[in-house]
Amino acid sequence: MRRLLLTSLAFLALGTAAEAQNRTRLTVYTALENEQLAPFKAAAERAVPGIEIAWVRDSTGIITARLIAERANPRADVIWGLSVFSLLALEGQDMLEPYTPAGAAALRPNFRSGREPMTWTGMDAFVSAICFNRVVAAQRGLPRPTSWADLLQPAFRNQVAMPNPASSGTGFLTMAGWISSQGEAPAWNFMTRLHDNIQVYTHSGSAPCNNAARGEYAVGLSFDMRSVALRNQGAPIDVIVPTDGVGFDLEATAIVRGTRNLDAARRLVDWTVSREANELYGRFYALVAHPEAVTTVQNYPADFAERLVNQDFAALAGRRDELLREWARRFDGKSAPR
Repeated sequence: MRRLLLTSLAFLALGTAAEAQNRTRLTVYTALENEQLAPFKAAAERAVPGIEIAWVRDSTGIITARLIAERANPRADVIWGLSVFSLLALEGQDMLEPYTPAGAAALRPNFRSGREPMTWTGMDAFVSAICFNRVVAAQRGLPRPTSWADLLQPAFRNQVAMPNPASSGTGFLTMAGWISSQGEAPAWNFMTRLHDNIQVYTHSGSAPCNNAARGEYAVGLSFDMRSVALRNQGAPIDVIVPTDGVGFDLEATAIVRGTRNLDAARRLVDWTVSREANELYGRFYALVAHPEAVTTVQNYPADFAERLVNQDFAALAGRRDELLREWARRFDGKSAPR
């Protein structure tokens, strides 16, 4: 009996090893939040037999720069969870593999690439938001802001943190929203005045809200879902979607042109547009690409959709480098050390 048990265990171990050896390892570049990586990987590997996901995770600007630097010798197979601004910039350099995933026609129209075959498909949308620490504000006698313009008040001097747009997709979408809603010249004027109240520009879109929740400053400019997640964990913060309009971004998926694992990459991307995948996204985001997917986010501002600005993604993506150079020239002196 003991010999039979040992033999069975040996065959089981051999089978498990053979299965692992036969799986295709996909290198997936992402700017997803750290807490999303494990559930996304587990769900995808369960749904798509024969693949193994190896994440390479960093902030949006760093992942985008890395992809461009590796253009001649791509190391990524798939991009899963990156700003559509970045994907449009990569599309402009012919770095994305044309492929229309099975089921992509079911997605909301503005979550689909305009090309045929498609070069990217959207996952979810997020908006810029104010993360406001009520306790710190009360201690320092600060009013509760309801608009971006409120943050220009002298009371907020050195009380505000914002993501650096060159490092963070959240920073770029925040800046893009101001340009889209105010016009370019007024937006630069607004940012110049806001700069007086900025304590630091961080290199992560989450950091301003994380740090505000810890009481390092009263106001963190971040994105909606980070703010909501921290509030749901008990942080003393209000999630404020400003009344004077907010920029928004889509997280999206694409196959990297030049991948050596094209079949496996296509099978993964097919799953990423499914209702099942979108319901996974809906655990973290209030608006996802598949209209039939159920979202389960709690304490999300109900009227955020009415505050989205009219935003030309392609035009902003085409000017991304120019806008970032100008931003750095004016404001980079308050950026955190890298």
